[in-house]
Amino acid sequence: MDRVVTVVLAGGKGTRLEPLTRDRAKPAVPFGGAYRIIDFTLSNCLNSGLKKILVLTQYKAMSLDRHINIGWRKLFSWELGDFIDVVPPQQRIDENWYRGTADAVYQNIYAIEKEDPDHVVILAGDHVYKMDYSKMVAFHKENNADVTVAALQVPVETAAGQFGVMEAEADSRIVGFQEKPAVPKPMPGDSSQCLASMGIYVFSARFMYEQLCQNAAQLNAGHDFGHNIIPSIINSHRVFAFPFRDENQKSEAYWRDVGTLDAYYEANMDLVHVDPLLNVYDSSWPIWTHRPNVPPPKFVFAEETVDGRRGQALDSVVCAGSILSGGSVQGSIIGSQCRINSYARVDDSILFDCVNVGRHARIRRAIIDKGVTIPAGTEIGFDHEEDRRRGFTVSENGIVVIGKSAGSENLFEAA
Repeated sequence: MDRVVTVVLAGGKGTRLEPLTRDRAKPAVPFGGAYRIIDFTLSNCLNSGLKKILVLTQYKAMSLDRHINIGWRKLFSWELGDFIDVVPPQQRIDENWYRGTADAVYQNIYAIEKEDPDHVVILAGDHVYKMDYSKMVAFHKENNADVTVAALQVPVETAAGQFGVMEAEADSRIVGFQEKPAVPKPMPGDSSQCLASMGIYVFSARFMYEQLCQNAAQLNAGHDFGHNIIPSIINSHRVFAFPFRDENQKSEAYWRDVGTLDAYYEANMDLVHVDPLLNVYDSSWPIWTHRPNVPPPKFVFAEETVDGRRGQALDSVVCAGSILSGGSVQGSIIGSQCRINSYARVDDSILFDCVNVGRHARIRRAIIDKGVTIPAGTEIGFDHEEDRRRGFTVSENGIVVIGKSAGSENLFEAA
């Protein structure tokens, strides 16, 4: 794996996750209380032995850059040739921003060539899953492939308009590829499933350079791996599908695109179940991140007190530094350094770091961004018309989302 360079594409706007992405890139959005979304891709790299990593950013990258600098650089040995570099658009080749996934890699081709790799792994920084990329690299070498695409079986109705869909022969060679078709072609023998691209690629380095340069020279063409490069080479080169091998050690494969508010909410809420589909407690496949230097969580006041206050959390994740000061939490994820004050109740919700919930407040099925103060007696998630009138976002499934701009009591009072 010393001859492999990894490129993590982390520059998407993530507009479907607004307001959570108004001030941060999608890969930097918190997940599961203690993590950021990009931590799963980067942990896969580290656990796979990939230690030469370029993270390509573009939009609102400050928090992502800070997170990687603080939490990830210390895990790499520069003396041994390991690195994780955050690379903003440098306009080294032209003055355009990235015009697609292939163009993003092409504009950074100098940084890749400088390492003289044999193979290049291309990843997205905004999915939640566990995967050993070294197995995919080995598969690529065994098949003498020019390109290998990671493949996942998904229901046809799920893939429609959402995934690149492949046709593969018995030896896994790809013979057909459509990017986000309205009517996906099902797998042979199973009309309910299709073979979807995970947006994970292994390229033989020299071949990738040639294809990127050819694509860049086509001024009127698109510049995307799924839309343009992969479909253009399947008939002339060795392009293979690598079946996703899940390292999550559960009965079903786990891979989540948390690109919408409802998908993001559901993936987080799964973590509070007794036996969650995503196992973040597996010491054989650790999920690395930055851990803040704060005290353990604290629960104060028991029901035996005169006024009946009780700080408690049931079926929930409560992160370090948080205090449940007589407030009750159930089925929720509470980030670091939050405070749930007396008689407040939080149900089926996600609180980012440093949220302060006032006395007697009630919160249900909500996502609350970092640093927001919920005034005493406020109700959120019980009257969606009132929530919208206050300027909050309400998802298709009725999840109320409060962005950072709601950090003062004045906003609630004005509404």
